[in-house]
Amino acid sequence: MHGFTPITVLDILAGAAFVALIASFKRRRQWSRLPLPPGPRGLPIIGHFLTFPKNFVWLTFTEWGQKHGMICMFLILRETRCWEVTGDIVSVQILGQVIVVLNSPKVAKDLLEKRANIYSDRHLMPFYQMMGWEWFHPTTPYGDYWREGRKLLDRSLRAGAVVQYRPMQLAKTHDLLYQLLMDPESFQYQIELYQAKLLMSLVYGYDVKSYNDRLLVVARKMAELGSAVLPGTVLVNEIPILKHIPAWIPWLSYQPAAQAGFDAGQDVLRYPMEFVKDGFKNGTARPSLALENLQDIERMRGPQRENAEEVLKGVLGSMYTAGSDSTALTIIAFFRILVLYPEVQTRAQKELDAVTGGLRLPDYNDRPRLPYIDALCKEVMRWSMATPVGVPHATIQDDIYEGYLIPKGAIVIANAWGMLHDPTAYPEPFAFKPERFLDADGTFRDDPLLTSAFGFGRRLCPARHFVDSSLFLSVSCVLSVFRVGPPKDELGNEIHVEIQDSGTNSSRPVGFRCTIVARDDRAKELIIAANMAG
Repeated sequence: MHGFTPITVLDILAGAAFVALIASFKRRRQWSRLPLPPGPRGLPIIGHFLTFPKNFVWLTFTEWGQKHGMICMFLILRETRCWEVTGDIVSVQILGQVIVVLNSPKVAKDLLEKRANIYSDRHLMPFYQMMGWEWFHPTTPYGDYWREGRKLLDRSLRAGAVVQYRPMQLAKTHDLLYQLLMDPESFQYQIELYQAKLLMSLVYGYDVKSYNDRLLVVARKMAELGSAVLPGTVLVNEIPILKHIPAWIPWLSYQPAAQAGFDAGQDVLRYPMEFVKDGFKNGTARPSLALENLQDIERMRGPQRENAEEVLKGVLGSMYTAGSDSTALTIIAFFRILVLYPEVQTRAQKELDAVTGGLRLPDYNDRPRLPYIDALCKEVMRWSMATPVGVPHATIQDDIYEGYLIPKGAIVIANAWGMLHDPTAYPEPFAFKPERFLDADGTFRDDPLLTSAFGFGRRLCPARHFVDSSLFLSVSCVLSVFRVGPPKDELGNEIHVEIQDSGTNSSRPVGFRCTIVARDDRAKELIIAANMAG
């Protein structure tokens, strides 16, 4: 075949194993005699390459922590030396790559926050490099580009700054109510469209009309390809030699997928900013993060201006693609909760009616008088996390923690799901109990541990304040006008609900159905009036 010997799968795996063996040997020559954190035993050379979980990784990580904590306690009871009593930190290896999992908030804060200068990097993923996604802010390495982008986001999305977007959030929430009234069967579609409308309005001042909007199609393409952030999800990330396989070997080559990712990324960078720039020139641009920062960039000159615009395009493009799922998944989880826990719905609506009298829709100013609603939102975040393990961190240099070596280049994953389902911190962690966030007198009690849902340290989600207010508005408004229950058959009989999650990096319910009906005629009138006013 044109003078070339065909490449077989065995050739590739043999080459990969050899490269991994050399890399592992080099690493170990540099490491001290200190042990890595404990973990399940892997195979020689390839480690946990064949056994690393592909689905429900947060459950496996939690199980590892529990198992190795128990083993360590057993060794201590037998008076055998052991560095750590719990499984709060465990490790595995894939082809010589060390992966460290943090299962407790204490360890996560000790490392990701107190030693943020070491743990704020990202693992270099060959597949992202192939797609040319060096601009994608959530996964970009810790450096000047990331710092400039983070500075922009922190300034634009701080708690005081996002207040100006609350009227927009309320208007989009009222639109969601109307869409649910008109077409309750497609509620998941409507919720996902609501999330897209919120993000596109916030980031670009762009008014999304349908789920098939060109900018949303591009964002979905990126989201599908960008799911490869966890170890073991894309083979080329573990065996970088695969990136050299030519496109004419379709069953092994990643080049066609990489080209699709590159094209989608370029569309994300180009189309939305062209829309904002056109509006900026002709005076039709709506308030948005893009407009706010473009106005600042206009005052710059030369290379500084070019660099600032490149950072802006990358950071905002990252925000509208990376955030396209999170709030929507949390709201869908909220509907699931209303079906499974009808008593929660009853209590929440009683509190809402006492504040609004059923004569108006709630708004953000009502929040201090709605402690149970506030607690309900917090419990939704804890009980069903949109991203149970987030995006992995990476170490910039060797580090030692509690007698364990965490080597340079280690992938570090914070298992936030495990932390927020720890029975010590949250008794009956699998039960949905908003009252766990209420004091004895019924007042709301904040829980700092819940920030784990947004990440840790310098990589903490900058949009958390916007997400928090969006969740409160959607939950309070939906409860004020709708009754959500289990699905029914043709005769009106309730159908038993069995809900499963997809088990990927995000917690997405599969095959979930429910009934959504207006509470009464007055509720319908409120929905229609709010939609007309918007």
